[in-house]
Amino acid sequence: MTAYLLDVDTGIDDALALAYLAALPDTEFVSVTATPGNVDADQVARNTLALLELCGRPGVEVAIGARRPLSIPLLTTPETHGPQGIGHAVLPEPSGQVSERDAVDLWIEHARSRPGELTALITAPLTNFALALRKEPALPDLLANVVIMGGCFYYQGNTTPTAEWNTHVDPHAAKEVYAAYRGRPFDKLPIVCSLDTTERMEMHPEHVRQLAEAAGAMVPELVLPDQPEGQRSTSDNALVRHLSDALRFYFEFHRLYDQGYLAHVHDFFAAGVAAGTLEYSARPATVDVETVSPLLVGTTVADFRGLWGVPPNARVVSGSNPAQAFSELVSAVGSLAARVG
Repeated sequence: MTAYLLDVDTGIDDALALAYLAALPDTEFVSVTATPGNVDADQVARNTLALLELCGRPGVEVAIGARRPLSIPLLTTPETHGPQGIGHAVLPEPSGQVSERDAVDLWIEHARSRPGELTALITAPLTNFALALRKEPALPDLLANVVIMGGCFYYQGNTTPTAEWNTHVDPHAAKEVYAAYRGRPFDKLPIVCSLDTTERMEMHPEHVRQLAEAAGAMVPELVLPDQPEGQRSTSDNALVRHLSDALRFYFEFHRLYDQGYLAHVHDFFAAGVAAGTLEYSARPATVDVETVSPLLVGTTVADFRGLWGVPPNARVVSGSNPAQAFSELVSAVGSLAARVG
């Protein structure tokens, strides 16, 4: 059993990551916290509650922490994820309520009560995690593993020419998080899934069709480039229908920006790394984040060769296996959809 603390900004690819983890038989959601990013924190929390219930995981505590980045105004991305953050999907109204507790306090409380047991997965800007580290500097020692989706190193940014979205939303938080890991033991360093490898996770219409087939849906799920934009799924499987509607929006967004009719499912890959189910390789590096230059704000820099003379503070993922990853995704989420759909 792997017990997770998750911090998300749900988000189409966050939704896929949550569905994937919910599909694994040995997953415990200790708490899922909402950071503003793709949408505001309240919408993130509602999306997360609804999705967990749709995936057969009711009763998970979902809490809000920060409602804005540490030092700059919040920038959301309705053009990428839709006005509610889930593309064309309209999730059922959740029966559960957002927790009245603070996300930062929850992380610290759980980490202290279960030292060395919890895996942290952060697929959002690092605001809540930075605040938790301020309040409990021993958090890196208390957590079993930390996996972060964010940054880009030898790769073009997806928000500015040099900056990845999560890091660009709150660069000051990211800078604080990496600084907190300087001098930590190697096995405690965060595993960083950057655009260098997450953009290799290209989901295509064929994967959606395979997912519906694995779920036992009665009709093929065809999300095709020649169909009208915004066309809604009519699948008889509820989970397939909602994921398909979300992913269609993502396909359309990527096509609009000349990347093809596909979706980069960054957060699913990070979830698989955290779960230990996806193949990957990683290299130690010293990572820092630019917060001052208007031209380069949010840029992540990795020193792989020790040129700064500063110990590594991260393990940066450098290799992945997309074919294995999508085979695993279709099998796991398809089985989940068959159970709950």
